Amino acid sequence: MSYSGVGISPGNVPVYHSSNLKVFDKRVRVVELVLRFVICGLGVLAAVLVGTDTEVKYIFSIRKRAKFTDMKALVFLVVANAIAAAYSLVQGLRCVENMVRGTVLFSKPLAWIIFSGDQIMAYVTVAAVASAAQSAVIGKLGQPELQWMKICDLYKKFCNQVGEGLASAVVVSLSMVALSCISAFSLFRLYNGGKSKNNPRW
Repeated sequence: MSYSGVGISPGNVPVYHSSNLKVFDKRVRVVELVLRFVICGLGVLAAVLVGTDTEVKYIFSIRKRAKFTDMKALVFLVVANAIAAAYSLVQGLRCVENMVRGTVLFSKPLAWIIFSGDQIMAYVTVAAVASAAQSAVIGKLGQPELQWMKICDLYKKFCNQVGEGLASAVVVSLSMVALSCISAFSLFRLYNGGKSKNNPRW
């Protein structure tokens, strides 16, 4: 079955836009594109800030170096943001291509892949921020009950740079959550609307 020569299958849905829907769809695509490149940029920034962070102190003539690999939560943060940045770059280029070509035919399998990828990355980045934030609090305030000292009193530069990286990672995770909502909307709108050509369907 086809409309205007466009074949319809479970994986392809013809998209009919009214003028208002076209404007709304364009705005959604622009927001998605901006968010993906924000994630790409800040993800790289967070990974670089934390991954290159190091500070050396001498304690009783003993040389002690603080680096991100000393805390598994920071390793997780670096890896998660690096992956999020690479993933968002690929998806951002896809968005640019779709906007340039003005694609009006949307594949359900592709929508599911994008939705799943965004959901996974949202969970991963949020988990990375949560674990790193917990470690940062312990480093800043210590844990007197366990006789853990306040590491940030000794390694101030190290902690400040980790804090900057963590702030960037927070923005990345929030942007990833927003993107997962957009991709969910883009997917499930394919299953909504009328069954005929006269009903606008995205």
